[in-house]
Amino acid sequence: MLGSINIVAFVPTTDSQKARAFYEGVLGLRFVKEDGFAMVLDANGIIVRVAKVPPPFTPAPFTILGWQVPDIEKIAAGLQGKGVHFERFGFFEQDKLGIWTAPSGDRVAWFKDPDGNMLSVSQHV
Repeated sequence: MLGSINIVAFVPTTDSQKARAFYEGVLGLRFVKEDGFAMVLDANGIIVRVAKVPPPFTPAPFTILGWQVPDIEKIAAGLQGKGVHFERFGFFEQDKLGIWTAPSGDRVAWFKDPDGNMLSVSQHV
C-alpha cells in the first residue's frame, strides 16, 4: 500500500540553527520552511523534518538516517573537506576515510550531526 509513496524522514534536534547550518550548509539539503515544530528540508525529493525536541536529549546509539551514494570515497572525502568527522569503531577495520567494507562488499561510513545523531553514507554492490 505505501511501497510506492515517498517517505518522510524525521531527525531530532535541540538547536534548529546549528541543525540548519549542518544539514543545509554542510550536507547540501535544500531548506523548504520552518513550521514551528520542525525545519523542513528537501533531500532529493524526500522530505526530512528536523524536529525540535526539548533537552535533555540523548541520541540513539545507532544510525537513524543515511544516504545511498554512487561513489563513497568521493562523498566521504567531500564531507571531510567540509569538516565532517567520520566515526571510528574498534570492532571492525575501516580505511583511511573511515569506510568499512562489509563481507558482502557493501561499504559504509558513519558520522554525527550537531545533536549527536548517527548518520551514514553507504555504497551497495
